[in-house]
Amino acid sequence: MSAVRQSLVIVGAGPRGTGVLERIAANARADEGELALDVHLVDPFPPGGGRIWRQEQSPLLWMNSQARDVTMFTDETVEVAGPVVPGPVLHEWAGIDGREFADRRRQGGYLRWVYEKAVAALPAGVVVHHHACRAVRLSGPRHERQQVWLEGRARPLLADAVLLTQGHLDAELDDEQRELSAYAERHGLVHLPPDFTADADLSVLAPGQDVLVRGFGLAFVDLMVLLTEGRGGRYEADGTYVPSGREPVLYVGSRRGVPYHSKIGYEWGAAPDPAGPEPGAGPQPETGAERGGWVDVAPRPDLPRFLGPAQVDELLALKGEFDFRRDLWPLIAKELGYAHYHRLFSAHPERTAVAWDVFEEKYAAAAPLGADLDALVGAAVPDPADRLDLTALDRPLDGVRYATHEELQEGLRGYITDDLERRHDPGHSPDLAVFLGLLSVYGQIVRLGDIGPWWHGFFSYLASGPPGPRLRQLLALSRAGVVKFVGADLRVTAEDGVFRATSATVPGARIETRALVEARLPQPTLARTRDRLLRALHEDGARATPAGLLAVDQADGRILDRDGTAHPRRFALGPHTDARGAGAFTRPRTNSPSFRQNDATARAVLTLLRDLSRRATAA
Repeated sequence: MSAVRQSLVIVGAGPRGTGVLERIAANARADEGELALDVHLVDPFPPGGGRIWRQEQSPLLWMNSQARDVTMFTDETVEVAGPVVPGPVLHEWAGIDGREFADRRRQGGYLRWVYEKAVAALPAGVVVHHHACRAVRLSGPRHERQQVWLEGRARPLLADAVLLTQGHLDAELDDEQRELSAYAERHGLVHLPPDFTADADLSVLAPGQDVLVRGFGLAFVDLMVLLTEGRGGRYEADGTYVPSGREPVLYVGSRRGVPYHSKIGYEWGAAPDPAGPEPGAGPQPETGAERGGWVDVAPRPDLPRFLGPAQVDELLALKGEFDFRRDLWPLIAKELGYAHYHRLFSAHPERTAVAWDVFEEKYAAAAPLGADLDALVGAAVPDPADRLDLTALDRPLDGVRYATHEELQEGLRGYITDDLERRHDPGHSPDLAVFLGLLSVYGQIVRLGDIGPWWHGFFSYLASGPPGPRLRQLLALSRAGVVKFVGADLRVTAEDGVFRATSATVPGARIETRALVEARLPQPTLARTRDRLLRALHEDGARATPAGLLAVDQADGRILDRDGTAHPRRFALGPHTDARGAGAFTRPRTNSPSFRQNDATARAVLTLLRDLSRRATAA
């Protein structure tokens, strides 16, 4: 008897939905049982890239990772129950230098190809349908077929299982943003609330207009690019920026007051050769083959060491009652410290005062944070510049004061220049070890679900900053007077018919503008999302975390009701959930959490569908 035909609806056909579809194809082909299935992809944007990575956007916008660090395919490092199906990394597919920061349109092409490859790999009994519209409501009894209602359609799609992978979402304004927008409307000002920069209407920012920008992360970088090169400006061979005359003047500040740290511009294994350049000699070529005078001398740190599965299990046993600062942050700090000092002692032993085995034994025995650990490091690492200070890294302008805004410009240009040099100098290779530690930590704590927003911001600031060339462009724009720095602890008020900004970095000074841009993404909370389906889901009883994310079972992505019960037919993955701990695509050979999530959810969906099919056939 042939299998009963079933239906799976996936809402969101971007990289996360595509990744799960690839895992469905891999697992379905590995199972010899017949599968008769209609897969309905619901997304107004083209499958593969979805909204964020669609190919129809400015070619000036880059990916934030080198092409060799972006893959949609599993490899032998990924711990999945399903089959590993290798595939090309972005640079291999595109035929480009792996160190290139590809533009987002090219990444969109890669994602479209991955999607088409996944569809082609599905068993013969599986048919994929794309609905170029939005899903607005999800209904149906827990143990019966679900109904997915589409915008502009009178009849719903019937689904034996539903997977929500909408990705990054728009949000309604919070109280502060509503007040600022209303103030702007009353006084004839411009206010652009949090949004995806590529979709924002930047035409309202006039040439030469002073614009206050709150946010110094990746959204700011996109804004900077679109309002400079995007308006006809250009960079000379010497790095000088030549304005077109159509640029506004951007006054940028934030909580930290500095941009995210530059991407690291060298590979693992770079370390000083006595016959070659000295540490601190400035940027060196970026590949081992080209880096004359730099040789491999040190192994990678063995991670995880102090924050691994056992420690996460202990935190999970507290059933959500753990405190981030008290229980988790000390473990994170010790893990990052271990990565840092392992690299320092093995690659730069001349900058240490004791043997590594002696230090390692005492480090392992010391409490994660406290005087004993500080004393150990102080005695073993003579130069304070070689010690890891996470607090100083997080808040580099704390206590720093400038008398005038002009002095601040020089000071910040010096800070950014120093950061660029350091992040391209293998003499500071413990920075790369800390980066690897951050990846390891992220891969572990994804199992904890929603741990609050601070960690994600800290991770992005240290590990997911802009490519070095973007910061060099920022320096050029600063020298040209197109970008001006405001400082840290930025405070924005709306009064006297203008937007007013003050900063602790320049006491007593203030900036006044008639335009304000919030350079950050909307927060993906269920209460404020503009996604009608998710809001209705929350109102109907889906559980939200304290941070407002959709709560799911970390084992397989099943959506949790308010009482903690997992829904048998509804699944969700992505930044709107507390399984958001990893991106939709990842660095090769890093045992990606996103791949592990995709595989677990795909297998759970397939198990559900096969069970339902057997029951229907038996009946």
